[in-house]
Amino acid sequence: MGYIVVGVVSIPLGVTLEVIMSTIALNRKTFTETVNRDGIVLVDFWAAWCGPCRAFAPVFGAAAEGHPDIVFGKVDTEAEPVLSRSLGIMSIPTLMAFRDGVLVFSQPGALPASALAKVIAAVQDLDMDAVRRQVAAAESTARTA
Repeated sequence: MGYIVVGVVSIPLGVTLEVIMSTIALNRKTFTETVNRDGIVLVDFWAAWCGPCRAFAPVFGAAAEGHPDIVFGKVDTEAEPVLSRSLGIMSIPTLMAFRDGVLVFSQPGALPASALAKVIAAVQDLDMDAVRRQVAAAESTARTA
């Protein structure tokens, strides 16, 4: 798993210490492989100029620190406009949650920590066999329509 370096601090004697958050930067080359893995993947779509994105970043980072079993990815919509458009991102921040390769949650807007915790708990509690049956039924209906 990769890391995003979010700051560099000089300490005495010229030694440099990297401050690391446990989120990964995703791009069009790494997105599909990452969200299709087993387990839970949360993705934050953001941009540096976006005030609500900057407000949500520490909430997302803290959740990542508290849930090492979950992949927390970030997509910079300015650097990845094609990826963002292909996923229908219309406003930022947008949070998407994938479980076992299935998109199970997508919502624009900065969430407070308590709401993000509820999303994480809900995704963890999903019956994925039931979710896959619902996805298969929806795909079957779409093909016959």
